[in-house]
Amino acid sequence: MADIIRIGLIQAKNDVHGDEPVHLHKEKAIEKHERMVREAAAKGAQIICLQEIFYGPYFCAEQQPKWYESAEEVPNGPTVQHFSSLARELGTVLILPVYERVGIGTYYNTAAVIDADGTYLGKYRKQHIPHVGVGSSGCGFWEKYYFKPGNLGYPVFETVFAKVGVYICYDRHFPEGARLLGLNGAEIVFNPSATVAGLSEYLWKLEQPAHAVANGYYVAAINRVGTEAPWNMGEFYGQSYLVDPRGQFVAMGSRDQDEVILAEMDRNTIHEVRDTWQFYRDRRPETYENMVKLLP
Repeated sequence: MADIIRIGLIQAKNDVHGDEPVHLHKEKAIEKHERMVREAAAKGAQIICLQEIFYGPYFCAEQQPKWYESAEEVPNGPTVQHFSSLARELGTVLILPVYERVGIGTYYNTAAVIDADGTYLGKYRKQHIPHVGVGSSGCGFWEKYYFKPGNLGYPVFETVFAKVGVYICYDRHFPEGARLLGLNGAEIVFNPSATVAGLSEYLWKLEQPAHAVANGYYVAAINRVGTEAPWNMGEFYGQSYLVDPRGQFVAMGSRDQDEVILAEMDRNTIHEVRDTWQFYRDRRPETYENMVKLLP
């Protein structure tokens, strides 16, 4: 593997009103994101990540069964198959966050990882599922209505360019999974998100750099932009970024524009940081047993 890997992060607005048919959202969003993936690849991106459930609005603002229509099987659904062909054509690794359906009526918030030859390497299912109102609008992140908690652990995928882990949106508030991704060998962790301005916005630039430092890997955080009608639950504030294992921002996107953010990760930096800050050497796992036994 080369030491320098070029990373592409895609943040975008939803261009279709939430009252429009579900299939229209998917068609428009897939077309738009394919263009942006092609742009990132043309500029040299080798690993590209899209935003959380990229192919439509973040429908968790309401609780309506019509949005189940947007779910697909992974990897056999049409969206993953389409982007697998695109990854093979472009020679890029893709992290593809989608709405997954399993059997009849079981749903997950999932990201498929596709290698640069189009091979499906596996998936991560969002582990931590929020369910909370936002303001007085009646809108919220009603995610337990749509998603079961993930059940596949914290896998790391060995792509042709780097060892990749995935955490999704609300997961970022929980350091335990971030640690497990490091212990499982991740060199970079992607966190595709859909998060709006509010009380926790300042955490966007705090928690994930802390995960990068504590675990000695790069973190790529991706957030959508704009407001989404008819819910208007708040502004998705973009600012997608790549942060290195020292907690330093390598690149950051705008707050409100469709954008392909390009940045480089350097595998040498991972080695240098881990040789300097020996957090893995000095861990005391034998003293942590009660962490998962104690009640809150």
